[in-house]
Amino acid sequence: RDTDRSRGLGDVYKRQKKNKFETMLEKIKQTADFLRSKIDDMPKLAIILGTGLGPLADMIENKTVIPYSEIPNFPVSTVEGHSGNFIFGILAGKRVMAMQGRFHYYEGYDMKTVTFPVRVMRALGVETLIVSNAAGGMNKEFRVGDVMVITDHINLFPENPLRGKNYKELGDRFPAMTEAYSHRLVALADQIGAEKGIRLMHGVYVGTTGPTFETPAEYEYFRVIGGDAVGMSTVPEVIVARHGGMEVFGLSVITDLGGKDVTDVPSHEEVQQAAIKAEPVTKELVRTIVERL
Repeated sequence: RDTDRSRGLGDVYKRQKKNKFETMLEKIKQTADFLRSKIDDMPKLAIILGTGLGPLADMIENKTVIPYSEIPNFPVSTVEGHSGNFIFGILAGKRVMAMQGRFHYYEGYDMKTVTFPVRVMRALGVETLIVSNAAGGMNKEFRVGDVMVITDHINLFPENPLRGKNYKELGDRFPAMTEAYSHRLVALADQIGAEKGIRLMHGVYVGTTGPTFETPAEYEYFRVIGGDAVGMSTVPEVIVARHGGMEVFGLSVITDLGGKDVTDVPSHEEVQQAAIKAEPVTKELVRTIVERL
């Protein structure tokens, strides 16, 4: 009798899990359908704008701005400096969608919620994703204000956004991360940087939970394991984008430096100010990349 009861409860649990996922798929479709009802010509290029980089949205023309609060199933960013808008319009002659403000694991959201917008982007037909962020640098050649093209990442988040049962509707069970960041787009950025005299660094981005800034010992540890910059975002979004077959380009603005030989104590305000100072370079780089895609 106990065995039969356990089997019965197991069946209920399986149905609940199935229904929960079906609800998630339905939420993706519901959100995508809502955005399609607002936008006639859906872009195939999306940009996620990080701390201090939101003003790139000012360069988007003929735009439609949809606050996250109006989008079904969308969370709302709680971080100062993240505006919380989905923007559709023209950048450098190309149709684009842009997230002005993202969601972070440290805000209390689970990974499925953090990456939900990327799922919606893919459902809308996005093929290329550009991600940007502010990051702390531990590469000894970096200076505050440098722009680093992300060539790879190290995932130190405690949860992977693909954890759990996989569904073919969203991607393969074991997606390759050999080329998480497109070699083609990295080469394009280098070409543009050389043409425009932009100092572009290359490096590996280390993704951590935050919200604390790193200790000097942690900076040294990240450097020893192969990291050049560290931040609290991007990695989950890139994993989900690659899971869905999207081509990804990423860049970091180096807003502070860390290590045992660095005595400066970073603050969120200083990070924002450093990112703002780098905006002209970042905006010109991204604008030109979009123009040439």
